Amino acid sequence: MQPDRETTADRNANGASGASVEIVRSPTEGRNSGTYDIDVLPTIDVLREINAEDATAPSAVAKVLPDLAHAVDLGVDTLRDGGRIHYFGAGTSGRISTMDAAELPPTFGIVPGRVVSHHAGGETALGHAVEGIEDDLDLGRTDAAELTSADLAVCLAASGRTPYVAGALRRAHEVGARTVLISANPAAPLAGEADVHVGMDTGAEVIAGSTRMKAGTAQKLAINAFSTAVMVRLGYTYSNLMVGMNATNAKLRGRMVTILMEATGCSEDVCADALADADGDTRVALVSLLGDVDSARAGQELAASGGHVRGALRRLGTAEPS
Repeated sequence: MQPDRETTADRNANGASGASVEIVRSPTEGRNSGTYDIDVLPTIDVLREINAEDATAPSAVAKVLPDLAHAVDLGVDTLRDGGRIHYFGAGTSGRISTMDAAELPPTFGIVPGRVVSHHAGGETALGHAVEGIEDDLDLGRTDAAELTSADLAVCLAASGRTPYVAGALRRAHEVGARTVLISANPAAPLAGEADVHVGMDTGAEVIAGSTRMKAGTAQKLAINAFSTAVMVRLGYTYSNLMVGMNATNAKLRGRMVTILMEATGCSEDVCADALADADGDTRVALVSLLGDVDSARAGQELAASGGHVRGALRRLGTAEPS
């Protein structure tokens, strides 16, 4: 495999000189032969070319689902055993992972801090590009300092070579944490440093090197699928309904009552009463309604089944609705 970058030091060995230059060789940095004319096309055709390339991202993810499934299993084991999932990324990759981590508590009801994101440059870099920060290997190590052997580090890097991510991966290995690399480069240089590499082949971008485009789209698809599957496996859903959220305000109570009605076929009043009896815990209310038991018994069976509604219902000998 060819090296993915050539530095000035490499070129100086051949007699070249001058300021530091990094020549990147990765699939996302290539020139797309299908969009040479994009700057002379009518607007609608510009959009058609972008859309056609964007449409390839889901198929790139589909080809690496076995690797993504392995990553999900690591995530499930990590959270089930009391560890935490840490995301690491720079630039677009970091912003994507930060958004995913932020949306898990309000979507599924997972306790904040169980899935956390580390973005190179911190909050400042989320809204404003901080040039060169992704090349700081030591910063990646520093941001990963809180990792323990019970944790999982999920690192995102479109090129699969970002030094910030390399630093986080290496720190993770030092403490015995498990590791996942999500990239848009099947031959990612850092692949060998991760326990699982989800390497999506998204190819050359519409605009050369703009990994905020389909490489970013593929990363978002992958990390959203990863976290959603982890939540499903841990029992934060019943069927395809969100049941992990506690009803802490009027809007959420309305949403949870609707979910209970969908899941049980009971009336709005019955579901609202069950939710109130369960102190706003949707899973307790659901087991109470489907299992025909009081909230206290429903809570006990849920605890015994690790929070899984179906497991609690099996313990009660309840036939689930079709």
